[in-house]
Amino acid sequence: MPHRESDWLIMNTTVLKFGGSSLLSPEDYGRVAAHIADRLIAGETKIVAVVSAMSGTTGNLNALMSDVNKEASSSNLDAALATGETLSACLMEAAVGRLGIPVISLNGYSLGIRTDSVFGRASVESVDAKPIFAALQDYDVVVAAGAQGINQDGRLTFLGRNSSDLTAIVIASMLGEHACEIYSDVPGVYTADPYLVPGAQLIPEIAYGAIEQMSRHGAKVLHHRAVDYARKRAISIVCKSLTYDGAVTGTTVAGQGDARSVTVARDAAVLTCVSLAERDHLRAILDQHETSAIYLEENDEPAICITSDIDFATRLLALRDTRSVSIALRTAVTEIDSSVVRVHLESDYERAIFLARQIHERMHPGSLGEPSGSKTAKHRSS
Repeated sequence: MPHRESDWLIMNTTVLKFGGSSLLSPEDYGRVAAHIADRLIAGETKIVAVVSAMSGTTGNLNALMSDVNKEASSSNLDAALATGETLSACLMEAAVGRLGIPVISLNGYSLGIRTDSVFGRASVESVDAKPIFAALQDYDVVVAAGAQGINQDGRLTFLGRNSSDLTAIVIASMLGEHACEIYSDVPGVYTADPYLVPGAQLIPEIAYGAIEQMSRHGAKVLHHRAVDYARKRAISIVCKSLTYDGAVTGTTVAGQGDARSVTVARDAAVLTCVSLAERDHLRAILDQHETSAIYLEENDEPAICITSDIDFATRLLALRDTRSVSIALRTAVTEIDSSVVRVHLESDYERAIFLARQIHERMHPGSLGEPSGSKTAKHRSS
């Protein structure tokens, strides 16, 4: 039986995702566009390029909205934050189009990603691949705005900070692909942040569960919800970095591989509660929304430390009566060794970095020195 054109597209589409650290200037958009053109010249037939907002944009938009109205509705805030990725998609379409390549950009209204109505960090409920199939029939490159979808009422929703990874994995699954390439300012997953810890070692292959745990405790290479989505659908993630010498492949996320690691989460939110009952109440709220949280003692009082999805978690709790809860920002240094996780909270950032280096040296003796692969990176991720 002959293949339908949509079947042919499923077999020949490459999904790439470019983070904000790859998109700092107009020149960067041109560099990424040139890489996409090279991939097409090399024989790849169709490409979907998912883009994040330019580095720093989401934070600036959030601050601007707060200046206008600190109590803006969640749906209003989602629509505002999503403009960062939408602009980035438009800029990438312009950069690719300048090279004479047939290209179109799609945002949350036209990607076919349906979500729930949990504004701030919406979850994917269903997908419709027809819009992307239709675009791929007419264009060689489809640029997708990351981190957004629409709810059942047709309103734009934001998937959360750093969640363009999730968009890319969802699209790869929609198209029947079994791999997705994620580009950032480092070529892969390290045993610690190579910009903070000299001697951090590149991990060539790592299991879904291991990198998901690292992400939940502050590692920024991949978003934990993207990893979870990929694991459930058997999509391998290939972590890469785009340098002036070409693309560098560092880590493949698949079914196996582990390493002792240290993560540093700056500005982790520490909520100190007046009682265990109060902490249990907040814990129930956070668990209901599958928000990562660590439960510990702070100054001999029950506390919760939030190291990922911090914006969403604090926005979520702001809707409740939490006047009896004090919130402070700390740097959380987490050592991960198999199933053992230890969290250290520091008020002083420099002291936290010193501690992270000490822990890493204990885990990987003799590793102090130039981090493996760090010279290939151009930008620092936000």
